[in-house]
Amino acid sequence: MYTEDDLRTMLANDAPSPSGTIDTALVIRRSGRRRHARRAVVGGATTLAVLGIGAAAVAGVRNLGGTSSSTSVATGHSPTTSDTKSSVEGGSAAGGQPQAGIKRAPAEKLNLCGGPVADVAANAAGLVLTAQFAATAEAASTSIAGTVTLTNTGSERIVGTTAASPAITLSRDGVTIWHSNGPTIAMVAVVDLAPGASMAYPATFSPVVCSVEDDSAASFREGLPQATPGVYALSAAIDLSRTSPDGTFLSNDLVTGPLSAITLG
Repeated sequence: MYTEDDLRTMLANDAPSPSGTIDTALVIRRSGRRRHARRAVVGGATTLAVLGIGAAAVAGVRNLGGTSSSTSVATGHSPTTSDTKSSVEGGSAAGGQPQAGIKRAPAEKLNLCGGPVADVAANAAGLVLTAQFAATAEAASTSIAGTVTLTNTGSERIVGTTAASPAITLSRDGVTIWHSNGPTIAMVAVVDLAPGASMAYPATFSPVVCSVEDDSAASFREGLPQATPGVYALSAAIDLSRTSPDGTFLSNDLVTGPLSAITLG
């Protein structure tokens, strides 16, 4: 609301009336016009401010939408064929070494029923696992016993632990017909072999023929067909958790060895 000083200032800026008296009606009209103009300006500024906020909000929504879309593409990446292959096969780092975190099959799953006997590289530390069974055995036997010897052919002391017994594979013409399976005893064998030293494990195998479906179960079916008379091959494999002499973990090693012949009659 205008004060008396405001009115006097406005009157001073306007031309005086011819009579030298204040024209009250004129003052009221001019005052009303000035208030209306000021309100219009304030109202316009308010409208602009609201429109400005609205424009910023729309721009913000568009930006958020763009970010969301980009994030969705990044997090919703569909694996390519090469990605899947790398994940399944483990890929390889420089030098053809398996990438960290990729796990190989355990010793008891190294050779599966009906599949070829795996060709495993020699143990880098010089450990060799040799199956020792009688040269001949009855094909109708339920179980045939023998021993498996772990020998350190390297130049360094080998320390660690293994399972209580190795996995045995019976094969013919390079194809697996039986391998160790079923529940195992939760025991470990302590390994501490100086260069040239060796240790023995008890081992058994069954002269029967398994099939692919047997590997999908916890253990083989009962009543598998007996192996027919002939010459077969035996091999052994075992997992070694290798440590330093003070107990520091070093690596998980797979140890295998040469095939040995056995005649089933």
